[in-house]
Amino acid sequence: MSTRGDYASRALLSLALHDDLAQPTSVKELASRTGLPQPYLEQILLALKGANLVRSKRGAGGGYLLARPPGSVTLAEIVAAVDGPIVAGDFGAPHENGACDHEGQCVLLGVWAAVGAHMREHLASYTLADLVIQARGGRPVARPHSA
Repeated sequence: MSTRGDYASRALLSLALHDDLAQPTSVKELASRTGLPQPYLEQILLALKGANLVRSKRGAGGGYLLARPPGSVTLAEIVAAVDGPIVAGDFGAPHENGACDHEGQCVLLGVWAAVGAHMREHLASYTLADLVIQARGGRPVARPHSA
């Protein structure tokens, strides 16, 4: 998980926690609530806007709002919006038909691909609505772990 992915998730969780207000949240207020650096947060919010996860309102009383209901936004979408595809390393796909260049390379490429797929699946199983419940003292949503 990158810092950008963490910060983007924290920012959107904060917007979701205050979604009932239906008022835009300024970058300054969002930075204050989350403890995130405002200049970096501005860059992250632009990426999230480009991915249609937030929308903005300009002018006095302007700021950011979630573009969709919290129950329809997953952690996988948030992370992918600011970091690109969720993968475990940048190693490429396993070779096929015995075309490995180096000893053991294809075995490990297969493992890294499986780890990346598990990360994407796991992050996709959490919505902002799930996190709001937990942040407000509710029970964490149980997630099955596949082998």
